[in-house]
Amino acid sequence: MSDQDNKGAHAPEGDQSKPSSQPGNVSYQQNTDDPYGYHDDPYGYNPQAGVVAETAPPAPVVPVKASPPKAPPPPPPPPPDEEDSDEDGMLRMSFLGHLEELRRRLIYMVAGLGVSFVLCLTFCDRLWVVVQEPAMKALRDLGVPNPTLVILSPMESFQIIWMKLPLLCSVFMASPWILYQVWAFIAPGLYKKERRYAAPFVICSAGLFITGGAFAYFVAFRFGLTFLLGIGRDLHVTPLISIAEYFDLFVDVVLGIGVVFELPVIIFFLTLVRVASPSFLLRHSRYAILIITILAAVITPTPDIFNMMLFAVPMVLLYFMGLFASYVLVLKRENRKFPWKAFAIVMAVTAFVVAIAVFILMNKYHYKVVPHWPFLVR
Repeated sequence: MSDQDNKGAHAPEGDQSKPSSQPGNVSYQQNTDDPYGYHDDPYGYNPQAGVVAETAPPAPVVPVKASPPKAPPPPPPPPPDEEDSDEDGMLRMSFLGHLEELRRRLIYMVAGLGVSFVLCLTFCDRLWVVVQEPAMKALRDLGVPNPTLVILSPMESFQIIWMKLPLLCSVFMASPWILYQVWAFIAPGLYKKERRYAAPFVICSAGLFITGGAFAYFVAFRFGLTFLLGIGRDLHVTPLISIAEYFDLFVDVVLGIGVVFELPVIIFFLTLVRVASPSFLLRHSRYAILIITILAAVITPTPDIFNMMLFAVPMVLLYFMGLFASYVLVLKRENRKFPWKAFAIVMAVTAFVVAIAVFILMNKYHYKVVPHWPFLVR
């Protein structure tokens, strides 16, 4: 063994602490300042020796593609128009389809009227007693002895008592059914939300028509008849009334006022189809009152102002009632609410005051209630 081999074999231990010259190795040197005795430098820097060890080359940096920016979410679609959404519920019919529907509704009307006519026919005698009662009372008030109605031809009694009178009564009895058929005919041309007014339309229309007939029978017709029969009494003119002439006047007044009482329904329907508005009706109310007064003067059977006011005042009240109904409809259409609670309180207080006044008149001043105008007499 050579001397060099002996030197390599017997090298002192301190020489093993020298850094290795082979690449890729990291030296670990004892550090007296480190409490653990070693200094770990991943980059191979030894502060004592001042030597930097060779390290592996860094990994190549792969560029990351930036994701494209996300598009903002689309705005929410506008809410659909109620009228446009309701157009799907509208029924589309041809002209012949409308004629077929009209024929069908007319058949239903006639069928309902026929059933009512048969029912009224069984009570025609009692109905005639009720119809002729205003004439009997007016003749008694005028001092006519043995008040009665006469016939001028053999067929008058049969035509009036057994044909025309049951037909008139059947019109009032079948009015809800007839008005329902009218609504059923016009309903396909309305929006879906507007068809919900079927029940209020039928109830209000039939109720107002029957109320108008009752007002004509108990108030208007009695006063007009008394005035007409009283003309000429001071000139020794004795009234002799034919049942045909009497019944014709009765039908004209009762049916005429019954139709006039449909004024609120007409105004409400015009507002429903957007032909009129509450503001327009209120702004032109003066002209409406003038037209109502002229119409009352024309249809009143007497020329005096008192009987004309009996027609005009209820018609004006009905006009403003229809205006109120149209105003409530517009509020509902605009999603606003009417103060029904305050309105009910006002109406209850008004009814209470009227009831107290009637009670005082009946107990203190000895008034009594009668089934005709003015309903309270002494």
